[in-house]
Order: sequence, then C-alpha cells, then structure tokens
Amino acid sequence: MSSLRPLREDPPVLEEWYRRHLGPDIHDISSSGVHPYTFAEIRELCRIPAEDLDAVVMDDSVSQGGAGIRQAIADRYADGAADRVLVTHGSSEAIALTLSMLLRPGDRVVVQQGIYHSLGHYPRAAGCDLAELPAAAVRDGEIDDDVLESLVRPGTRAVIVNFPHNPSGATLSPQGLKALTERTAAVGATLVWDAATAEIAHRWEVLPAVAHDDMVSYGTFSKTFGLPGLRVGWAIAPPELITAVFPLRDRTTLFLSPLVELIAERAMRQADVLIGTRAAEARRNLAHLTEWMAEHEDLVRWTPPEGGVCALPIFRELERAAAGPAAVERFCLELLSRHNTLLVPGTAFGAPHGARLGFGGPEEGFRAGLAELSEFLRTRGAAR
Repeated sequence: MSSLRPLREDPPVLEEWYRRHLGPDIHDISSSGVHPYTFAEIRELCRIPAEDLDAVVMDDSVSQGGAGIRQAIADRYADGAADRVLVTHGSSEAIALTLSMLLRPGDRVVVQQGIYHSLGHYPRAAGCDLAELPAAAVRDGEIDDDVLESLVRPGTRAVIVNFPHNPSGATLSPQGLKALTERTAAVGATLVWDAATAEIAHRWEVLPAVAHDDMVSYGTFSKTFGLPGLRVGWAIAPPELITAVFPLRDRTTLFLSPLVELIAERAMRQADVLIGTRAAEARRNLAHLTEWMAEHEDLVRWTPPEGGVCALPIFRELERAAAGPAAVERFCLELLSRHNTLLVPGTAFGAPHGARLGFGGPEEGFRAGLAELSEFLRTRGAAR
C-alpha cells in the first residue's frame, strides 16, 4: 500500500456520506431520485417477456451505445438524431467523457453555485478559469438579465448548469431556458445542461429537450425513471464531440452490456408510464412536505422546489448560530443515530446550515421519516 500515489483530492462529500451511512432499515429521506422499481415491475410495465431476455446474445456492444437504445433516447430527447447520442455507465461517465474532451486549461467556464460535484470537478481539474452563477440570480424561472449578460460574455467557453437544481429544486421556466440558450449561442459558448430531473416539474411545464449544435445535455435512468441500479445514462452532444471521446472510452469502460441496453431501450419506450407513476407519488409527498414545513416554520425555512424530487431546508438553529460546516454534519449524524433517519448534510452542496431532503420515496416511508425528523427537531428545540 505504501507505493500507492496519494490522491489529489478527497472523495466527494455526497458519495462518502452514502458510503458510510446508507444502510438497510432506515428512513431514507435524502435521495434526489424517485424510489426504484423492481425488475418484475419493469418487465411488466415495459413489456419484456422472458423470450426477449433469453434471445439476448451476450456479445460486445459498441462505444457509442447500441442502435436500439440510442434511437430510443434520440426519439424522446434529440429529435430522432441518434448520431447525437452517447450511451454511458450512468450520467457520471457521460459528464467525465465529454467535459474531459471539451475543456482546456485557461478556458473561461461559468458554473452554477452548489452544482453536482462531478460537474464542478472537471472544469477545476482541467485548470479552467471559473466564474460562479449565484443561486440568488435564478428567480421566477429566469436568470437575472444583468447577471446573465455579465457572466456569459464573449470569450466564455462553456456554461454548466443543472435544472431542476439538485438539491434546491430551483429551475427555469421554458422561457428562462430559451433565454439562456440564446445567450450562450450569441457569445459562442457551449451550454452544458444536466437535465437529470427535468421531467418532473411542479411550477411550470416540463422543460423541453434542447438539442442545439452548441449544446451538451445529460440524462439518466437514475432520477425520474426509478432505475438507478441499471446504471445507464447518456449525453446528447455534437457528433464531433462524441467521436472525440472514443479514444478515452476505448481505454476504460468500452461499452454497456447488450442485456442492460435491451432493458434500457424498453424502459425509454415506456418513459411516460415509468416517470408518470413516480412523479404523481412525488407530488403527493411534496404536498405533505409543504404542510409539514408550515407546521415547523419556527425551526426550518425553505424555498419550495419548482422541479425534481428534493429540497434544501435550512435549519434555523444552525443559521442563527452561524454554525460552521461541521455542525450540520453532526446534526445529520445525531438524527441518524437517534431516529434512524437519513438526510444529506448541506456541506455536500456548499450549504452549511441545511440538508438535502428527498420526497421521491414511497409515501408511507416518507411520512414516517418526516415524523422522526419532527420529533428530533422538537426535542432539540425543547432542550435549548
């Protein structure tokens, strides 16, 4: 072990937190995705008979993804243009491959505040000059005009955003997304949009799929489809960028299993069913969460999420004390220890006084987790 080279940076807080603390028989109200389907449910809902599974030849696939799954993704998100689709091991691989090819040292890159760790890691690792899009600049479905103009200026290489935002749930309206795409195009920048939860909207209609030549977007089966264990994601990007990633992919993961691609293709063709069922449940949970927040407004404040299935409540006790990052981690560990209930501390997202609270799980389990959190907060309040 002594011969191993030291890591250049620590593991992401989010992944390390789950690695240490996610386990069976807990109230997990921390997730940014809907709860997963069983394989039996997927076979029924997506009409996958045993004969189709038996007919799969366990041969190699291809670097860009098999023709069937690429076309299914393209038909839903890329106007049928399968040559613009790259199928990957989760969206994390899509992010790694495309950003590694797109960015160079010294590039000016705008990155959204509190963005998912992978989306911020690769610009930093590439030695880019980073500018931050403040969370406060995203209001009423649009980015403040002055902020948009000053940040996305000529010479900007890329603008990297995640809407609906994980974990706050803030998002753009279709008009707001149109303004952003037009501004990035006007200055010659590439818009990089992580659209992992774009298909679940609460305030406006679902954001439209955008497949412009100067844009890269990411998707995944993990968040709104209820298939995190499938480990399939994708990038929609200019064909020349997809071709540029092949040398790296050919030396790492190569391609997906044809068995996985078959399941993913059928799931994509039944996306409305899979997403619709879980989205309806998430909206019922959100209604309950809204009532819960009102009942606990002396202890917690929040901005209601406009999309996705998670929120970022701020705990007034920590905010009043101007507590440092370690305090919210102790808070979440105490909640887990005393009430068997899991949240993700805001230190994973640059929010030291809050935590990610997910409402995409089963209704009964979600309500039980909120009840435990309520008891925890009231007990802490009484003790003080």
